[in-house]
Amino acid sequence: MLRGLSIRDIVLIDRLDLSFGAGLCVLTGETGAGKSIVLDALGLALGGRADRALVRPGTSQGVVTAAFEPPVDHPLWEALKEQGQEEAASEGQVVLRRILTADGRSRAFVNDEPVSTQFLRRLGHSLIEVHGQNDQHELASGNRQRWLLDAFAGQEALVRRTEAAYGAWQEAAADRARQHALLVAARQEEDYLRHREAELADLAAVPGEEGELAERRQKLMNREKLMGGLAEAQALLVGNGGARERLTTALRRLERQMEPETSLEGAAAALARALVELDEAEAELEAVVREAEDGGDTLDAVEGRLFALRDAARKHRVAADELPALLAKTQALLAGIDHGSEELLAADRLVAEREATYLDLARHLSQGRAQAAERLAQAVMAELAPLKLERTRFKVALLPLEPADIGPAGLERVAFEISTNPGSPFGPLGKIASGGELSRIMLALKVVLAKLGTAPTMIFDEVDAGIGGAVADAVGQRLSRLAEERQILVVTHAPQVAARGGLHLTVAKENLVDGNVRVLVRTLAPAERPAEIARMLAGARITEAALAAANSLLEQTIAPAQPETTTSPKKPLASH
Repeated sequence: MLRGLSIRDIVLIDRLDLSFGAGLCVLTGETGAGKSIVLDALGLALGGRADRALVRPGTSQGVVTAAFEPPVDHPLWEALKEQGQEEAASEGQVVLRRILTADGRSRAFVNDEPVSTQFLRRLGHSLIEVHGQNDQHELASGNRQRWLLDAFAGQEALVRRTEAAYGAWQEAAADRARQHALLVAARQEEDYLRHREAELADLAAVPGEEGELAERRQKLMNREKLMGGLAEAQALLVGNGGARERLTTALRRLERQMEPETSLEGAAAALARALVELDEAEAELEAVVREAEDGGDTLDAVEGRLFALRDAARKHRVAADELPALLAKTQALLAGIDHGSEELLAADRLVAEREATYLDLARHLSQGRAQAAERLAQAVMAELAPLKLERTRFKVALLPLEPADIGPAGLERVAFEISTNPGSPFGPLGKIASGGELSRIMLALKVVLAKLGTAPTMIFDEVDAGIGGAVADAVGQRLSRLAEERQILVVTHAPQVAARGGLHLTVAKENLVDGNVRVLVRTLAPAERPAEIARMLAGARITEAALAAANSLLEQTIAPAQPETTTSPKKPLASH
């Protein structure tokens, strides 16, 4: 439950500290006194929208702190453990804090640890349910009505299983549709695929081959230039008119002249040595030529392979290195054509199995709804008569959906319908019920569904708007009954409701000497309550008759469980 609320510098509230207990707490005050400011501040601490207009003018920031003591089995504790706050679970108290600066920035804390606003909102929704005019309109929503019926039937787990089964069915159906589309497309181009597969298989490209061939081609092109140069050198050395022929001729002529002229011996010896050196040079050149000629691939062969790869790549609009992957893909498509019918049959079986699973769960869900619909209608009808809606009939309609419209929520649409007068046809709750009727029907549902949900605290914002007398008294009775199950906070203008509160808070505006206004919230002592109830009965001028009526109301409407009005939170609600 909500144990404490601390507000600092929010709108017209400069400083406020409130303590709460179990049971029914009422918040009263004249119209415009500032009751909504208290709720807005609490909403901020629960993760609501951070509007910088909430910060009190002239201050740098506003702070709201709310302390709770949730039940030991509340799912909030697991959420805190996920955040690494095991210590909080052992202490049994959770403190939510929100800081809002004048420039609109906000920070969120849980037990003084910074958290995201989303996480704060998650915890806030699990701790407090707020019911106002918007919630009454939400009651007219088909989704909300379906959720309420399923919660009343106690089949939330079945709802989740049905949703999961529907998702699995649709996933299988989508996969089957993809397989069918691929098979149809593949069959349309089967001839081309088989031609492409044969061509690529014959080419037998390997990754990286293009780069290797380009490198080898460059080397071979360089070798061709080398061989041309070697051939020219050999021709100059040993060809007709080359160096060997000329050196030999020159040596023979010197030898014929050597007998009469011995001075030529040195020159002849030099020529002989030159011929020997020439032989060695020729041998070296021949060795280089043989090595070059023994290099394996020819330039024509390498270029032929390289150009074939590049032609295939251009033809199929892929990089040359992607040709092996294209071959694998082509073979996979052909295998899919060859085995596609078998795979489609398997996909069909899976779709049928998952559809059957979903339909089985959905039918069980429908049966549970049908059984619960009548019980819920009777329970709500029992609450309507005391709320002066005795001429109203309420029913829960289950409207079957067309096969194309069924979804994760099941096979039917849930609709709360009413008839406001005997003999009048039933119609949708949201279109026939007035705002006042909607609020009372919502209250009747809340009484019936009091044990459902996880939020230990419920807030009703002027649920009694536009009603009075016996109807307001009946509303007060039902709020008291709800307070036996949950902690209930009610903003009310009805004295019949206010008189039933175990804790009574009043809100008023105070004019300050500097011309400013501030909002004050006081916890009324028992002796002060008759005057406030009398004001609600008679207005600004409180008469003896009004006081007598107020005392009579208070005597007749003793709260079933007196809240603890002085309990302070275990942990101080310090302002940050």
